[in-house]
Amino acid sequence: MDQALQHFFGWFGMPSVGLPAVFISAFISATLVPIGSEPILFGYTELNPSMYWIAIFVATVGNTIGGMLDWWLGLISRNGFESLKGPTNSRMQLWLEQRGPKMLLLSWLPGFGDPLCIAAGWLRLAWFPCLIYMFIGKLLRYLTMTWLLTLVPNSFWHQLGHWLHLI
Repeated sequence: MDQALQHFFGWFGMPSVGLPAVFISAFISATLVPIGSEPILFGYTELNPSMYWIAIFVATVGNTIGGMLDWWLGLISRNGFESLKGPTNSRMQLWLEQRGPKMLLLSWLPGFGDPLCIAAGWLRLAWFPCLIYMFIGKLLRYLTMTWLLTLVPNSFWHQLGHWLHLI
């Protein structure tokens, strides 16, 4: 069993397999599915330190594409909703419209960022500025999270591995 796990994690660490896993996990975590991509990204960068910047870029692109999927879903749901019912203006909608695409710098926030991307599409904010601000916000997220995880001593990760029966 130990050899199988070592083989699996060795396979995960290969650049040809690991980067697609980083991309897919980042993409899925940008949707409303409650999955975090940081553990996979951190694990990959620990196994392949020379691929750190490439992995950060791949995760940021995957997460941004997932956020743009949310934006698109917001746009098509608004179009469908308006055909059923007339437009409505709420205080929250006015607040978001005043801030525009810059609000997507906060698209990395857990529990708040994904609905924010949907709201941007719902409000029909221009897609290109949304894409740029979303990319910047998500890049800052991955840089911050991986940096914070590197501050945790290796002994903690080793103990966690024993506790989870992974080592």
